[in-house]
Amino acid sequence: MLGRYTTGPCGGRECSTTAPLRARSAPVAGSRSIHPVTADDPYYRHDLALVHHLGFSHHAHHCAPGILELLRPVRERDGLVVELGCGSGLLTRHLLDAGHRVIATDASPAMLELAATVAGDAEAIRRLTLPHDPIPPADAIVSVGHALNYLPDEDAIDRALTAIAVALRPGGIVAIDLCDLDYAEGLSDQPSFGKAGDDWAIVTQRSMPEPARFVRTMVIFTRNTDGSWRRDDEVHVNVLVDVSRVPEHLARNGVDARVGDSFGSEGLPAGLRTIVGTRRA
Repeated sequence: MLGRYTTGPCGGRECSTTAPLRARSAPVAGSRSIHPVTADDPYYRHDLALVHHLGFSHHAHHCAPGILELLRPVRERDGLVVELGCGSGLLTRHLLDAGHRVIATDASPAMLELAATVAGDAEAIRRLTLPHDPIPPADAIVSVGHALNYLPDEDAIDRALTAIAVALRPGGIVAIDLCDLDYAEGLSDQPSFGKAGDDWAIVTQRSMPEPARFVRTMVIFTRNTDGSWRRDDEVHVNVLVDVSRVPEHLARNGVDARVGDSFGSEGLPAGLRTIVGTRRA
């Protein structure tokens, strides 16, 4: 097993460092427009999305081999994979390179702009906001970066889990990760975090105002084309859940699932659990 790693400033959602994008490029050159990005988009606006893409990569890279092995039967029957919270498209790229058909979705328009550049050969790249938007029928549903923990409360997470179960075709596979109630304990020795590249910098302050609320307050700096710098601020609130109850919830909706500490041989951060299951025929 690989050693465990710590998460980046925004948690498990990690993005590619290999795609040819730079912090000065705003909007992303060469990408097709997905949805207009506005200052009202709460999570992963343009600057943070790009900083994530440029500065953090390990989570999706670590998870990809295990997920690809889990989805081997789906690929063999040319099934359709729906990815939730695709971010800048790094896991999407792994799935496509392995021969999967993929619909990549995210709630962040800025992330979708990046994904269109990184994984533009996906079957579709579209905005999808859980738990309200319907998930397309799929032979597999995958998600890394604890996307469901970004939902506003535990009821919304339960509704999203139900939507995942309903969208799976018989024999379909679900593979997602979720932050358990003890997720923040592993980060208590690092309440603040900073990292910088040539054209960007980010400072993150972590806190837990409530036992099941994990908050990241981020200040993001990016360099403009004239050499000046701009600043953006984002506050991300993650709802932590008792992951042990998720298999029972999914079972009531026709999916047999188990909780694990990894998708394969990778080592995930303490408190980040995997949910892997199959919809009954």
